Amino acid sequence: MKVLKKDPEKCIACHACEETCSKLYFKEENPDKACLRIKETDSHPEIITCTQCGECIDICPVIAITRDKNGIVRIDQKKCVGCFMCVGFCPELAMFMHDDYIEPFKCVSCGQCVKVCPTGAIYISEE
Repeated sequence: MKVLKKDPEKCIACHACEETCSKLYFKEENPDKACLRIKETDSHPEIITCTQCGECIDICPVIAITRDKNGIVRIDQKKCVGCFMCVGFCPELAMFMHDDYIEPFKCVSCGQCVKVCPTGAIYISEE
């Protein structure tokens, strides 16, 4: 399974990954609509992204969250009722919501953000 990994010590908080993700996923440049987040701290920036742990699968009351054949946790937007329980129970805080949408969203390890990261702070790894 290919998973997005992170090395926060390399992150320079340029936010290029967030811009790329929001453009790809929501067709607009808006960091609040990125499936990963860079949280600036006093030391190294914190990279918040889904580790594909699957904790959200068991909490979904309508079984809208499943693991695909490649091991990636996905949300079926047609089944999702927008209860956002997955957002509250995500151990990585990597399940996101935005007022423009009734469904949560998360990283699916597509790797597009990796291509624009100038330092290698995020990368795809085979698990």
